[in-house]
Amino acid sequence: MTGAAGAGAEGPAAARRTRRRYPTFTRDTARPEGGRRTAPGDAPAPARQWPLLCVLSLAFAGLAATPVNFRIGLLVLGGAVLGGAVLRATVREVGMLAVRSRFTDIITYGVMGSLIVLLTLMAQPRPWLEIPFLSEILRFSAGT
Repeated sequence: MTGAAGAGAEGPAAARRTRRRYPTFTRDTARPEGGRRTAPGDAPAPARQWPLLCVLSLAFAGLAATPVNFRIGLLVLGGAVLGGAVLRATVREVGMLAVRSRFTDIITYGVMGSLIVLLTLMAQPRPWLEIPFLSEILRFSAGT
């Protein structure tokens, strides 16, 4: 069937079939996996975002302790970021602690927290952790 009879047979379904075009301007983004509230909506705001508040309070405590003893303060700060990675990995709904996909958040928080802790342990003077091949690389790159 061709012509008018064929068009009438398919009806409105054929008229609705269009190409999918992505919008020029994005109006909304999808929530990250696990980004829903951690408590019901009638709970107070701090209870709904407890994972983020735990990480932020530990990070603030580390920053507050840094002027007194920079190593202890930065170790607490790195521990807070690593704690965020652990919370993101173990808790199903973490609220605003979820920024990207679960896998990306865990990797990002874990790498950054580990780097903060590792570099703090290696900080001069009198480092708590000495890695011999890193000092060799530094001596070779600095030309001393």
